[in-house]
Amino acid sequence: MDNTHDSGFIGQSYQGKIEKPNTGWIWKTFWVLVVITAVEFAIAFSMTSPGLRTLRNSIFIVMTILKAFFIVGEFMHLKHEAKSLIWTILVPTSLLVWLVIALVTEGSYVGDRLIHMFS
Repeated sequence: MDNTHDSGFIGQSYQGKIEKPNTGWIWKTFWVLVVITAVEFAIAFSMTSPGLRTLRNSIFIVMTILKAFFIVGEFMHLKHEAKSLIWTILVPTSLLVWLVIALVTEGSYVGDRLIHMFS
């Protein structure tokens, strides 16, 4: 009896061997994210003075965005796409983040002015 199975492709047959999965990129991604998260924890516990609060928060925001871009690039396979598609996604996202920062900044300024105007 023949031990091969027709796989449906012309000239190919199944030999009973399953290839080992390529998980190296998953582990690389895991370790990069672990290192970034460990640096975030180190910063959180070392920068405890109130004077460094803004710097600490800025570092957290930058590192979180870095992790988000890395996750999107790896798991959503964006880094393998054409550059025009990458820019089509990144530019509007960056402008949206800039808009939120501008609105929060201006909103607090307008709120302060209104409080002083009516007090």
